[in-house]
Amino acid sequence: MGVEPFAYNFSKSHSCADIIENYEELKESVTVRIAGRIMAIRKMGKASFCHIQDENAKLQIYFQLNKIGEKSYELFRLLDLGDIIGAVGIVTKTRTGEITLFAEELHLLAKSIRPIPVVKEKDGEVYDAFSNKEQRYRQRYLDLIVNHRVKETFIMRSKIIQWCRDFLNHRGFVEVETPTLQPIYGGASARPFKTYYNALNQDFYLRIADELYLKRLIIGGFEKVYEIAKNFRNEGIDRNHNPEFTALEYYQQYVDYYFLMDEVEALFKFIADKIGKSTFDFGEFSIDFSQPFQRRKMFDLLQEHVGRDIYGMSENELRELCVEKGLEIDKSVNYGKMIEMLFDTFVEPKLIQPTFVMDYPKAISPLAKISRKGQKDIVERFELYIARQEFANAFSELNDPFDQRERLENQTRLREAGDEEAQTMDEDFVTAMEYGMPPTGGVGIGIDRLVMLFTNQRYIKDVILFPQLRT
Repeated sequence: MGVEPFAYNFSKSHSCADIIENYEELKESVTVRIAGRIMAIRKMGKASFCHIQDENAKLQIYFQLNKIGEKSYELFRLLDLGDIIGAVGIVTKTRTGEITLFAEELHLLAKSIRPIPVVKEKDGEVYDAFSNKEQRYRQRYLDLIVNHRVKETFIMRSKIIQWCRDFLNHRGFVEVETPTLQPIYGGASARPFKTYYNALNQDFYLRIADELYLKRLIIGGFEKVYEIAKNFRNEGIDRNHNPEFTALEYYQQYVDYYFLMDEVEALFKFIADKIGKSTFDFGEFSIDFSQPFQRRKMFDLLQEHVGRDIYGMSENELRELCVEKGLEIDKSVNYGKMIEMLFDTFVEPKLIQPTFVMDYPKAISPLAKISRKGQKDIVERFELYIARQEFANAFSELNDPFDQRERLENQTRLREAGDEEAQTMDEDFVTAMEYGMPPTGGVGIGIDRLVMLFTNQRYIKDVILFPQLRT
């Protein structure tokens, strides 16, 4: 037919959503130019219909032989589901009341040479033939074509990230960028991904957190800084964890973890308000953001749900308790790990509504400041739990370089004893602290889990556009 199947461009005047929203202004008077992918098609004699889909909506197009001409109508009869077309015409309604573009021109923009999965609609709900989860993850482009709700999730993800930026920018924070490749990894307890830097002839690591670099900026004079960045932890994959994930970290001079609890609560409520409601379904739970977030001490929760006062127990007593409670541990599991195991097993499943868990053991918090209440083995740290999941982690940041060096040296000893997740000594960071680090509060929030919460997705892969899968 002499038609180029893969066009160079097409000038659009409106989106499908524009036409639907502004129908009264456009009807029967304005020539519009739209483009999209054919999602349904009905070929008849001298008049035919199709539905196209663009980024945000679907629209019906009506083609008549005597309007678009014989050549264009013959082209239409050769079109298939998945083809991308442009159409020019006048907007009106059919006898059934459906807003429709009555086409005067047809342009083929891209031929689909593979069939797209068939999509059927019934009673307003979409049922598609592309529902296998692994296939959807592997071919996310097809998933986005046929499952509009998936696209809505990722549009909401973009909005949530922007709202986080708006919240912090309004408070005077500066967004920064810190290294992804690091000669020494730190800022979290995790196993890293290792690579080799040819130009420097040295091993490097993909960052597990950006905390230590952001604290260097605090020392350097930035009063409020944040970063939204990819972190990488060479660990397991499950419904809540992905080795490559996005995190927000922010740090502010002259504040402590009490201030940060107020701010984190304000951030979550700010996002809820932007979405336009205060109660969100998340799996089997209904999460209410209209109420004040609870604040509970970690050891109080352990006593409540384990049935024993754990604070002050020796490591041997704690080991006996873990065995009594049916936890599988060996001699390599240290005091801090046992506390975490007891909390994860007996407390975490009980935390449904937003709850700040406060005052963690020093043994599992090497970067947090000692409690001001005289408990030398407790630090000023909190984590925010919602629906049995952790969503934020924050400290009154340790700013004593002598204490910091001692704790990182202890972490080194734990690594040498076999704890692969213990942190490493970063001499340059300690040196930076020796120049004076102001009192500081810092927060880390997992963006992926945040999106899961506000879009009611129970698997982290459903909020990551291209999750990694075994090849």
